[in-house]
Amino acid sequence: MLDESLLDSPEGLAEADHRALLRGTAEAGARVRTAARHAAEAGVGDLKPDGRPRAVLIAGPGAAATQTADLLGTLAGAGSPVTRLAPTGVAPAAGALRWELPGWTGSVDLLLIATPDGTEPGLSLLTEQAYRRGLTVVAVAPAGTPLAESVSGSRGLFVPMATAPYDHDEPLAASAPGVLWTLLTPLLALLDRTGLLTAPPDALEKVADRLDAVAERCGPAVATYSNAAKTLAAELADALPVVWTEGVSAGPAGRRFAAALAELSGTPAVVAELPEALAAHSALLAGPLAARADPDDFFRDRVEEAPALHARVVLLRDRPLGGLTAAPAARELALTHDTPVSELEPEEGGELETLAELIAVTDFAAVYLALASAPR
Repeated sequence: MLDESLLDSPEGLAEADHRALLRGTAEAGARVRTAARHAAEAGVGDLKPDGRPRAVLIAGPGAAATQTADLLGTLAGAGSPVTRLAPTGVAPAAGALRWELPGWTGSVDLLLIATPDGTEPGLSLLTEQAYRRGLTVVAVAPAGTPLAESVSGSRGLFVPMATAPYDHDEPLAASAPGVLWTLLTPLLALLDRTGLLTAPPDALEKVADRLDAVAERCGPAVATYSNAAKTLAAELADALPVVWTEGVSAGPAGRRFAAALAELSGTPAVVAELPEALAAHSALLAGPLAARADPDDFFRDRVEEAPALHARVVLLRDRPLGGLTAAPAARELALTHDTPVSELEPEEGGELETLAELIAVTDFAAVYLALASAPR
């Protein structure tokens, strides 16, 4: 069960945060700036590509690579296919994972490697395979790792991952807030140079500023009643989050939120995009997870018995194209089934900024839920 008193205790949160998740979330803006500087020092800004790649392939372990591919694919749109290479293996361990290039890849394609580890033999083998096929290889990983040596030896471009000293104290969670931005930022700068998306240096600086602004509004010292992330974490206690997204930027933010909830706090969540979500989850809201499914819940002894698990809709919205919105229909469907709704909508700004805000607020919420619900 959620310890709501812990949410308003900055000292208690810091004591419970053994993996420095809150610190990584709060420092996301600084990570973007450091990662952008590393990309510039590696020569990303000086690149003069011959043209846009036919396809962009992304490889890496765990949620970090999956979410990076999702975000880059969303931002690039249909201009160039962005495909994640899923690993195979007998276990999710560095030495057990293997990646293979599709048979059609060649010199007109681009391989991106994103990993917070860098010791995976499978990624080094993939780099060698790409070199033999003539693919351009760009990797973001910790400096001094076997992957860094492999990429440099294959005439690829290596960008050192921006890390903090406390990253080495505990194994990094793939959904840890600090990981995503250190891997994503250099790749945004790179794909800006290729013309697949728009992420010039001033846009990345605006992203960092927006992340800093969210950290000020949602940090541990801000009380729950005025803290959107703490409020959302409290609302999701003992609930099944049903995450509905609307708008281009909201889609990958919602999918990342669901992954972070599962990995960081052990909270299962389902996610879908509006308007299809209304049909996809209609039966779920009408079933045993609906709030009205247990009419005796009001009289339940909440001290002696665990509360029943009920659905709660989390509506993440960006401004939809053309001004058309399914939000009123979403609210009506939820309320028809006595299902409460939490809503998040970013402030005005560019696509990267609004995406960053949605990710940052939900990252804070996932971390707060993880810390306040952890057994002690």
